[in-house]
Amino acid sequence: MLGITKLLCESENFGDRLRYASGAGSEKSGAAKGKGPVVVWNCTNSCNLKCRHCYADSQNKKFEEELDSKEAKYLIEDLAELKVPVLLISGGEPLMREDLFELLNYAKNYNIRSTISTNGTLIDKRTAKDLKLNGVSYVGISLDGIGTNHDKFRGVIGSFNKSLEGIRNCVEIGQKVGLRFTINKSNYHQLEDIFYLIKEEKIPRVCFYHLAYSGRGNAMAREDITFEQKRQALDIIMDRAVRFGKDVEILTVGNHADAVYLYLQVKKKYPHLRDRIWDLIQTNGGNRSGMALANIDFKGHVHADQFTQQHSFGNIRERKFSDIWKNPSNPLAVGLRNRKSLLKGRCSSCKWLNVCNGNLRVRAEAATGDFWNSDPSCYLTDKEIGIFNIVK
Repeated sequence: MLGITKLLCESENFGDRLRYASGAGSEKSGAAKGKGPVVVWNCTNSCNLKCRHCYADSQNKKFEEELDSKEAKYLIEDLAELKVPVLLISGGEPLMREDLFELLNYAKNYNIRSTISTNGTLIDKRTAKDLKLNGVSYVGISLDGIGTNHDKFRGVIGSFNKSLEGIRNCVEIGQKVGLRFTINKSNYHQLEDIFYLIKEEKIPRVCFYHLAYSGRGNAMAREDITFEQKRQALDIIMDRAVRFGKDVEILTVGNHADAVYLYLQVKKKYPHLRDRIWDLIQTNGGNRSGMALANIDFKGHVHADQFTQQHSFGNIRERKFSDIWKNPSNPLAVGLRNRKSLLKGRCSSCKWLNVCNGNLRVRAEAATGDFWNSDPSCYLTDKEIGIFNIVK
């Protein structure tokens, strides 16, 4: 994640203390010194929507392979011992899991900060209160367009209104909530509308995701926006961040070229911020999947991140997560912690490698078949990254 508001407006939110902590980019197995990684747990693969870009390929049915309550509690105990700073519970749709609130309360009792990634359609007033009572620090609700455009993307008519109602129910009781918006050809033109919605509904946070070529999202790669549109999107996002100031936390996710592009634009528009931002993006170190970020899927398999579920580092039913994480035996897991020498193509010679760290590996593998090849979604020119005549 790139904290646009943090960089441009000097805001300070919880995640910033992890992303921009001293030495964060050099930590090989944790979000900060003395802590484990941020863990994304796909607690279920069941979902009531049919999203076109779903990296988990979720479906509206029961999956018998899910970790049961006892296994989930054992996992939570292990994560607490490892001192993970955040447990992000995702899916599928996590609110379809019957024991979710029991598990949230269990995590709360172990002093684990929990967040929820949801489509929001199941958050009525009672559910919003239950989320807050069980210690959920943040609810991220996906909106991928306005009105029927969102409904088409999510595959269910009326889902936009239900998601918006879920947001309003959280705002009403003071449960921190924000938007998750995955940018693609079908909704790129609604970026301004999303910012209008944020202002009107007094939504305090928004994360703009770049499309990950994973799960059903792999088939959507052809719907990714152009390089020029990526630049224009970042221009809009940066401009709105400056306008909102510290009132709205704005982040981008999934394309670490954003850090470089933001820095290059800052040098032109806000030169007084240049040195501070340069220090912060170097400290952050770019993509930290497999380092400061881990994923556990609904079957208990451990992955570098939620988008890279085709590569398993082990299963928590066989070894504790802490053992898998602290003592990796999988070559890919080992490689990710010292990846710079393994990267190929444009990434291998890029002068910004220390602030990007090779971008998103799942896109490189989806596009080329080689996990260590260049990320095709990097929208920086050869001149901007300081390379010429690269042999492909």
